Amino acid sequence: MAQPGKSSIRRGKPSYFMSILGVTLVLLLLGVIGWLVINATKLGDYFKESVEVRAELRGDLNPIDSATLYTYIANKPYVKSIEFVNKEKAREIFLADGNKSWDGILDANPLPNSINFKVKQEYMNADSLVRIQADLQKQTYVSEMAYPKALVDNLNKNIKRISMILLSVALLLAAVVIALIDNTIRLAMFSNRFLIKTMQMVGATRWFIAWPMNKKAIVNGAVSGTIASGAVFVFVKIAESILPELKAIRDVYSLSLLFFALILLGIGITLFSTHRSVIKYLKMKLDELY
Repeated sequence: MAQPGKSSIRRGKPSYFMSILGVTLVLLLLGVIGWLVINATKLGDYFKESVEVRAELRGDLNPIDSATLYTYIANKPYVKSIEFVNKEKAREIFLADGNKSWDGILDANPLPNSINFKVKQEYMNADSLVRIQADLQKQTYVSEMAYPKALVDNLNKNIKRISMILLSVALLLAAVVIALIDNTIRLAMFSNRFLIKTMQMVGATRWFIAWPMNKKAIVNGAVSGTIASGAVFVFVKIAESILPELKAIRDVYSLSLLFFALILLGIGITLFSTHRSVIKYLKMKLDELY
């Protein structure tokens, strides 16, 4: 026959499975929002670095002068990628964009030779582009620097607006997640209140009572964070299989930090809520536990 003491202790144990499940679900939700915030930033950087700047050259330069100018621009810290486009290639690009050929109207190719380059995202703003333009137009062989100014301005504004919205949602959700996890842990610890009080009444110290439960909270929080991180990873892989373009902006370092943050958040909130619940029941009178 089972001993009554052991039976009552088993009944007094909190539902760790349900608390782990609850914490995992809210961390999963937070992780997905965190991934969206990371992707919004990386996608903005990707679009910025896709904008092409064109330095148009004067006349038909000899190969030495063209190579000198190309090297000058290529060595600038703002250049991500660079390409020399001669008249014939410029004509191919012009026709590929759906424009009509000038054959039969003009005898010569009116398009200039150019050095086309893409700018690193940190330089893709109005102030930096103005400085780049001023520097290049000082060069003898550069007639004009052209870039889609309206596109750059709108791109920066929209990316900033979207990032702020997602960040606000993430912060709001983080507050909700913390509240939900705290409530989940307090409900799980509620069934343990009589065991805590009994241990106190027989002379156990506060640390002796709290330590095993705190240790269990750390384990449960780590398990919840790890499961949530794994679920977010699966979600990312599914999203990338549906939209292969997402692979181009995948940031392994940021994802690793997100997973680490989920585990740390799971441990931190679970431990805090568990310890607070233990202290709360220790301070309560026996009659208040009913």
